[in-house]
Amino acid sequence: MSLSVEFIIKESVLLVRLEGELDHHEATNLREEWQAQLAQNQVGHVIVNLEKLTFMDSSGLGVMLGRYKEIQAAGWEMVICSISPEVRRLFDLSGMFKIVKLVDNEDFALQMLGVAS
Repeated sequence: MSLSVEFIIKESVLLVRLEGELDHHEATNLREEWQAQLAQNQVGHVIVNLEKLTFMDSSGLGVMLGRYKEIQAAGWEMVICSISPEVRRLFDLSGMFKIVKLVDNEDFALQMLGVAS
């Protein structure tokens, strides 16, 4: 299975919905598409919905960490939501949740960032 990516803009928030498998084959494309979305749109905060992501390896984690650093450096916030158990284990082992917030769902993440869903 490959990776399906959906980018949605809600006010100043970029929603990134991932479905499928994020591995080293898909990581470069995702990074480039995500950076293009950030550059082209007037957005700041980012919500990454991982509900339908079934697999992620360390290269996917690298994409997440890289975007987190870019977003944080610009003074914005990145939030992860709706994470699948398989992917959550990788995030837990990596210590990512020590720096990136995890919330239950997209609606809560939008409210937390001041956007009415």
